[in-house]
Amino acid sequence: MSPQFSNYRHHIDDLVHAALTAADPETAVSRHLIRQKHILTINNQETFDLSQGRLFLVSVGKAALPMLDAATAIIGESLHAGIAITKVIPPTYQPPHPALNIHRGSHPVSSQESIEATTAVYHFLQQTQPTDLVLCLISGGASALLTKPLISLSDWQALNQAMLASGCTINQFNTVRRQLDAVKGGGLSQWAAPARSISLILSDVVGNPLEFIGSGPTVPGTDTPDDAMQVLQQYQIEKQVETAVWQAISEQLSVNSKQLTDTKPITPLNFIIGDVRKAAEAALAKAKELGFTTQLLTAHLEGEAREAGLFAAAIAKDTLPAHCLILGGETTVTLRGSGKGGRNLETALSAAIALAGWPHIAIASFATDGEDGPTDAAGAVVTGETTNQELNALEYLNNNDSYHYFQAVDEIACTEPDSTKPRRNAETAVNTLIKPGSTGTNVNDLIIILTYQQ
Repeated sequence: MSPQFSNYRHHIDDLVHAALTAADPETAVSRHLIRQKHILTINNQETFDLSQGRLFLVSVGKAALPMLDAATAIIGESLHAGIAITKVIPPTYQPPHPALNIHRGSHPVSSQESIEATTAVYHFLQQTQPTDLVLCLISGGASALLTKPLISLSDWQALNQAMLASGCTINQFNTVRRQLDAVKGGGLSQWAAPARSISLILSDVVGNPLEFIGSGPTVPGTDTPDDAMQVLQQYQIEKQVETAVWQAISEQLSVNSKQLTDTKPITPLNFIIGDVRKAAEAALAKAKELGFTTQLLTAHLEGEAREAGLFAAAIAKDTLPAHCLILGGETTVTLRGSGKGGRNLETALSAAIALAGWPHIAIASFATDGEDGPTDAAGAVVTGETTNQELNALEYLNNNDSYHYFQAVDEIACTEPDSTKPRRNAETAVNTLIKPGSTGTNVNDLIIILTYQQ
């Protein structure tokens, strides 16, 4: 029997759960870290004799704590010391080893808290020796959490806010950040020297380019100050920040240009242990169990969020019934209004407008970290019936106010017409917003297209 449209919300929930399970940071670390007596094997390729040197852990990103927990459980009493920087520390969290120090930073814009935490990492690594190993665990959010800017914090924050609003890609954003931050572009591995460093990385960047994930703290970058300036000029950042901020940025890039050398540091080892493709493949496997014919269209989706929504809707309209198509990647939003939302919510709202009146199609767009922009939602699920005549969806979209649109749609669905009373079947109303909560991982975003029999 073919999947039924009446169950589309349950199907989406099942696929989201499968994707998030595949991106689980503890599972990913456990698959790539094995200890047999005093020999630690990393990614089935590298080994370290725990009886001959000390092992240090540095874990940074939104998944820092679960990755740290998994690594500590495997290394056990042979762990010398560790340090972590993450966005959220649960009130009940207890470090699994007495030699672990946990710090909080800010995301998506760095704060003094991030700088102080990064300074703690720097001092922590000053004790390493040539026989030691520094195992780095890196996940999404590391760019903002691990930071030592070469300009003032206020200037750095102004630059980051302007870049976030510009519509630039994450790769372009990180090109700029690497040139203006001492820990990025291989800085962390330099701090770890003279010890050897190896990194296990959960990728939140399309295509998994190592130097762009977390702005490459353990990967010497190939870009230059001139590359960063080209990005800044392309998105007219000079017009988006105060004159004094632009002057500070320009002067620092000029200083960097004069300090360029041909010295090539030893490249540390970096291994990708999880990404959006693995999450998408897990969701497709679940969809196949549910009776859908499945296909991964791409794991490299980029571009403007509203255009991605139109693209997804167009594909859905030409897709045969009982199909599940998935696109993975990360879009961007160019801010035009003053509303509240994120790239996935904007993608979903754009798709909802394009799908209006089309039956038996469902599209979901969600962030695997559970947080889409400054909202408590990961994304949204839409159909041809989502756009409501009581609300001007296009007006909300043009004001970048997708969150409030979907919030209003959900409220209307649970309220009797012309009344403030709850609907009699409010408990069964289908919510558009996807709210898994903070997932503790981040491997980009997924767009799921489901089609059903008429």
